[in-house]
Amino acid sequence: MGLSIHVLGPPRLERGGAPAEPPRGNKAWGLLVFLLRTRLPPSRERLAGLLFPEADDPLGTLRWTLSELRRSLGDDADVGGDPVRLTLRPGTLVDVDVLSGGSWAEAVALPGFGNELVDGLVVRSSPGFEMWLEDERRQVAGTTSAVLHQAALALLGRGQAADAVRHASDLVRLNPYDENAHVLLVRCLRAAGDPEGAARRAEACRELFRRELGIDPSGALRTAAEASEAPVVGRVSSGAAVLAQIEAGEAALAAGAVDAGVQRMRGAVAAARTIDDRELLARALVSLGGALVHSARGRDEEGAASLHEGATLAEEAGRADVAATGWREISWVQFLRAQYERAEASLTRTAVLAAGANEELAWVDVTRGACRHDTGDYAAAGELLRSGVERARRLPSGQPLAQALTLLGRYHLLRGEIEDAVHVLDQALAEVDARGMTAFVSWPESFRGEIDLALGDVDAAEARFEHAFALGCQVGDACWESIGLRGLGLVAAARGDVPRALDLLLEAPRLCRRLPDTYLWIEAYALDALCAVAVEHRAEAALRWIDELEAVTARRGIRELLVHATIYRARLGEPGAAEAARSLAAQVENPALDGLLELEELAADAS
Repeated sequence: MGLSIHVLGPPRLERGGAPAEPPRGNKAWGLLVFLLRTRLPPSRERLAGLLFPEADDPLGTLRWTLSELRRSLGDDADVGGDPVRLTLRPGTLVDVDVLSGGSWAEAVALPGFGNELVDGLVVRSSPGFEMWLEDERRQVAGTTSAVLHQAALALLGRGQAADAVRHASDLVRLNPYDENAHVLLVRCLRAAGDPEGAARRAEACRELFRRELGIDPSGALRTAAEASEAPVVGRVSSGAAVLAQIEAGEAALAAGAVDAGVQRMRGAVAAARTIDDRELLARALVSLGGALVHSARGRDEEGAASLHEGATLAEEAGRADVAATGWREISWVQFLRAQYERAEASLTRTAVLAAGANEELAWVDVTRGACRHDTGDYAAAGELLRSGVERARRLPSGQPLAQALTLLGRYHLLRGEIEDAVHVLDQALAEVDARGMTAFVSWPESFRGEIDLALGDVDAAEARFEHAFALGCQVGDACWESIGLRGLGLVAAARGDVPRALDLLLEAPRLCRRLPDTYLWIEAYALDALCAVAVEHRAEAALRWIDELEAVTARRGIRELLVHATIYRARLGEPGAAEAARSLAAQVENPALDGLLELEELAADAS
């Protein structure tokens, strides 16, 4: 056994399974954690400014601290250079890396699983580093929750409901105001044969939400507490009857009859359970899961449970194609919930099972590209999204291409590449129009309206945003409503009506929160616009809204919008915020951030 670095809980080193001498001083541990958690190696100047702002010779102090790390890590690591690189010997265990990139089973087995990142570490003389560390702790907490969520769903899909209850209970303890966590626990309790416990948990959630949040949970909680599968009507003697129900459900969904379609698919699952045919049950479960995820608002938790069970059965039955679809749909749910590391693992599994199937691989590229974009990895995001567009162009279905073009347009827009963004988003809108995908229009149209606003055509932007918002309301899509209303808030700000702008921008993220299965990036994007306007006009509540933006983006790993939150802090004069923003921005390969990070500008705004 080689070196093990444990930073979940109180930090410690082990070598050969025995305790090893740790680096001396909190800042040496802080430096080690920073190097472990940053994707791109930082420059010495940036590191020195972040960790040692009070030192007479920051670079000299950094040199001493690096030598202390070398002494402690010994031959198991190389650390140094400019930018500073940490290279660990193959086989070195870093518990936080296992948490992020390992399987859920490996993660929950870690000795420090569930603990805070470097618990107890305080570096008070370095406010920028303290700010960075608090955000990393939030992300680790978010990753821990994502692991618990997947563990509970995986065990539920395998029929190990009692073990699933344990992980779901831990998830609720860590996230008491997350409706999805409560819904999952209720489903696990029912599956474990405890309907009374499930009912009590659902009622406890309702009481908590009413008392603390002043709202009622969505209908997903009630559905979870009740029997969800339709009763079997008559005697099912063959798989043909089950397939007919699946096809009837798909036809109903295509015609817009969502409730009828879902009920038919639930009937198919119930009927398939009476036949000793795992392959047929797997197909029914994956079809039901996909319908719940894409067609039934607020039902992603039920859909995810169905998908996990179906994908597991399909793999056991040797139906790699059905399993690939199941894991692809699971990855989409994880992406929407900003469980990006879990989504990456599910997409890898999808690609292996897909065996060259172009539609699955197109979705893999698109979803993975969107994950990388959300987390600030622009280099990978651009390549993956362009690949997704090319794969999708070869498909008869319009949905993958429309989504790929929209996400690529968003990529160009946020990089400030306006001409490229216009070209791609206009293609997306043309594709949507040609395919009659009315319910999807609001997504590319909102980004196209943002371009109009950037180019100074406020009237055109307003028209697009109004249409996007109205259409979102018509189809009942909280995400489309939210991003459309965000645009209208920015239009009001551009016209100088700041009170109306703040009212609209305050409501936009709330729209996203009214259902438990919306795209969390859109909520953060709306919060970002609220903070930008609030800071520009020195609104009284600006700091409270920045706190909210920072909490959401740090926990979910939405790094670029976390950079924005830290820049807003700097503009309000918070000590250490400018240096923290620079360190965070160095991990996001977006040239559009450069103009926001000019020290003179931040200093002027803060004065």
